[in-house]
Amino acid sequence: MRLNEVNYDEAKPVDGYGPGFFRIGGKVTEGALIAHAGGVTPWGGFDDVQTLLDLAGNVDVFFIGTGAEISHLPKAFRETFEEAGIGIEPMSSPAACRTYNVLLSEGRRIAAALIPV
Repeated sequence: MRLNEVNYDEAKPVDGYGPGFFRIGGKVTEGALIAHAGGVTPWGGFDDVQTLLDLAGNVDVFFIGTGAEISHLPKAFRETFEEAGIGIEPMSSPAACRTYNVLLSEGRRIAAALIPV
C-alpha cells in the first residue's frame, strides 16, 4: 500500500475536539470558532452572521458544525446565506471537522464554523 503525506500548505487542520474546545494546528481554542485557510477566527454562533460573510469571498462552501448532533439551522441564518448565494452545509461538529480536513488537504476553498460538542 502506498501512503502519501497530507500537505495542508499554510492552513491548519482540526487535530481534535472535546467538551467546549477544538485543537487546530496543535493549539487549543475554547468556544465556537471558524476554521479556514487563513487561520482560526472566534465565532459568536448563529447570531454572528457577519463574521462568516466577511470570509465569503475566499470560501466556496461553509460547513456548519452544530455541536454533538446535527440540528436545523435557524431560519434567518440559513436565509441570509441562501439570498447571498453562499453554500452552507449543516452537520454535527465531529463530521464537519473530518470533512473540513479532507477538503482542506485537497486545497479546496472551504471553512468550518464550529460549535463545540
